[in-house]
Amino acid sequence: MPEVVLRVAEEKDAAAMLALYAPYVIQTTVSSEYEPPSLDEFLGRMRSYTTKLPWLVCTVDGQVAGYGYAAPHRTRAAYQWSVETSIYVEESWHRCGIAGAIYAALFELLAMQGYYNIFVGITSPNERSMKFHKAMGFIISGAYQESMFKFGQWRDVLWMGKSLRAHEGEPQPTVPFPEIKDSPLVARALRQAEQRIHL
Repeated sequence: MPEVVLRVAEEKDAAAMLALYAPYVIQTTVSSEYEPPSLDEFLGRMRSYTTKLPWLVCTVDGQVAGYGYAAPHRTRAAYQWSVETSIYVEESWHRCGIAGAIYAALFELLAMQGYYNIFVGITSPNERSMKFHKAMGFIISGAYQESMFKFGQWRDVLWMGKSLRAHEGEPQPTVPFPEIKDSPLVARALRQAEQRIHL
């Protein structure tokens, strides 16, 4: 039986995560980038985001099979309770529950931190991603028509959103992820989400 671990990503995982991400850039419209970032640039993004938000990685027998993270939705103050999420799974591990497990963990961790909303942009057409996000509780929020040009074509980006809590009263400041990263609650959320993976 393969050993499956869902955990907080570390800088030592960056090269493997980048190798997993690069085909999404080169071969698909899932990523809006034209060229994969360098390892230094990738590490810079990771270091920047993880000052406040979680990056998670799923390994199978020690090899990175998928990863996901939250990033700021917008930088101005009024948006500070909303994030965007991205998840990438190595092709041979699709349909094994890895993306769903990463999302389940992110939902719990972001709620612990005090976030209210998660948004995801999906380059159209991508029916499989839309169905997956609907199954994870996202609803369609709108679209940016013909906002992305890749592979010789203008493409729409569909936006979907999910609420993590009721929008009642004035929100409290969010808690930076490093402050809770080593807590038993985070460990429990990761172990529970890990149970969703079926190899």
